[in-house]
Amino acid sequence: MLSEQELLRRQKREDLMKLGIDPYPAESFDVNVTAADIHKNYENDKLNYKNISIAGRLMSFRIMGSASFVELQDSTGRIQLYFRRDDLCPDEDKTLYNIVFKKLLDIGDIIGVKGFVFTTQTNEISIHVQEFKILNKSLKPLPVVKEADGKTYDGFTDPEQRFRQRYVDLIVNPHVKDIFIKRAKIISTMRRIFDDKGWLEVETPILQPIHGGATARPFKTHHNTLDMPLYMRIANELYLKRLIVGGFDGVYEFGKMFRNEGMDRTHNPEFTSLEFYVAYKDYHWMMSITEELLEKVALAVNGQTKIQSWGNEIDFAGPYERLSIFEAIEKFTGVNVEGKTEAELIAHCNEWGIETDGTMGVAKLIDEIFGAKVEDNLIQPTFIIDYPVEMSPLTKKHRSKPGLVERFELFINGKEVANAYSELNDPIDQRERFEEQLRLAERGDEEAMAMDEDFIRSLEYGMPTTSGIGIGIDRLTMMMTDQTSIQEVLFFPQMRPEKKAEVASENDYMTQGVPTIWIPALQKMGFLTIEALKAANPNKVFNDLGGLRKKLKIEAPMPKKEEVESWING
Repeated sequence: MLSEQELLRRQKREDLMKLGIDPYPAESFDVNVTAADIHKNYENDKLNYKNISIAGRLMSFRIMGSASFVELQDSTGRIQLYFRRDDLCPDEDKTLYNIVFKKLLDIGDIIGVKGFVFTTQTNEISIHVQEFKILNKSLKPLPVVKEADGKTYDGFTDPEQRFRQRYVDLIVNPHVKDIFIKRAKIISTMRRIFDDKGWLEVETPILQPIHGGATARPFKTHHNTLDMPLYMRIANELYLKRLIVGGFDGVYEFGKMFRNEGMDRTHNPEFTSLEFYVAYKDYHWMMSITEELLEKVALAVNGQTKIQSWGNEIDFAGPYERLSIFEAIEKFTGVNVEGKTEAELIAHCNEWGIETDGTMGVAKLIDEIFGAKVEDNLIQPTFIIDYPVEMSPLTKKHRSKPGLVERFELFINGKEVANAYSELNDPIDQRERFEEQLRLAERGDEEAMAMDEDFIRSLEYGMPTTSGIGIGIDRLTMMMTDQTSIQEVLFFPQMRPEKKAEVASENDYMTQGVPTIWIPALQKMGFLTIEALKAANPNKVFNDLGGLRKKLKIEAPMPKKEEVESWING
């Protein structure tokens, strides 16, 4: 069902074509300036703005007879345009201004203009338009966002609509672009740091025969030609470490990961992770490089290391606090869980109201306790280090603390942002760890790792001492841009299927007694279902039909009031 505005815009499209104007021209339109450039530099360099060409979307009109002002928005911002009829139409034919500009253009249309920059009597920098060209006729009206006294009215603010129609969100809420510009700057800053260190950017498989490198539930698919199952990667770790075996000293990858798990404000089933691995390093070195990395990113994105995020002032300058996982649990519960048995940990969980089930071993129980009692308290960047060996199947055993591994996770604002190890490079130990994961899988742990024989074979050829890390780009962007929902930092977040409005068929209306010729009028009035029609006021429907009969040019005589009542009452 098309709205009245949509029907009108389609008619304008036809009218433009009748005038010989292609509303969707194929040829390029050369642009030599942006709105931001004009606002920034015009006052200091007026001579260079006498012959400008700019393109963008029309966002408002003020038509005043033979002269008009409109607001044009390009990718950098907005600028005012001044249209004068006699400049555009110096001859007798005033069609271009009187018809094309005043009657056939709408908010949302994309045009290109040529002219010169000047300052109006109200001291507003504007473009005096000498030529304009329609580049795209918009067929759907934009949400009309009004501003008055510093307040925004009728904004496009509903999250469901904003995330589904990000293209509209970006048009009418320009501040949203800033989030994604900062996101890009986070990645480009990291990439520049890594390249300067001589590390190689690589790509690893997204479809993998074994879901390895993390403990998570994978998405599963099937390759028809090979007749084999494949998994969308939950991590790229095992492939990157194969490259260290192959002789690269440092590799990194910005990549999409896929985990078939729950969704909430900090989880999306498809997310972006940075992982990098450096030979001859350990997790102590990795903590230092992580502090350096995030400090430089904060400076690049926000100009300082201290930022406001989620109601807290976060300082990304190092050094960060370092606590073992047991120290952290004891700090916030008063209980030292190191060395506790499975039964003792379950008892503590019951005492603290933490749900458990029969698939959970010691490592999983400690992880649950940490998540429930500690995470939310870790506001400033904090390294949680030295995890139990059962929690970390790919991590080297601690050099001085039996039963632990050399691992850290970085927490900021109560959320995990990074996970890093001194990488396990003993192939015998690695096989035993994988076998333990298989035993957990037999107990029902759907997130347990699978055995990867080829990865073990690569370790048997020898991998040097290595440290690696994974950093969640989406969560880091949330914190750097002060966004509390992951959907705000993803252009196109995963959404539930869009609910389509139910619309009755023509036969449904006819069964209700409505003649075919009056069905469009009832739909235009909003009665898209028979249930809606049955709930209508007969007198109002009858009166409204009179107006719509003329508007829709329905040639049939008006139905009698009693007939309209029969449509409604059945």
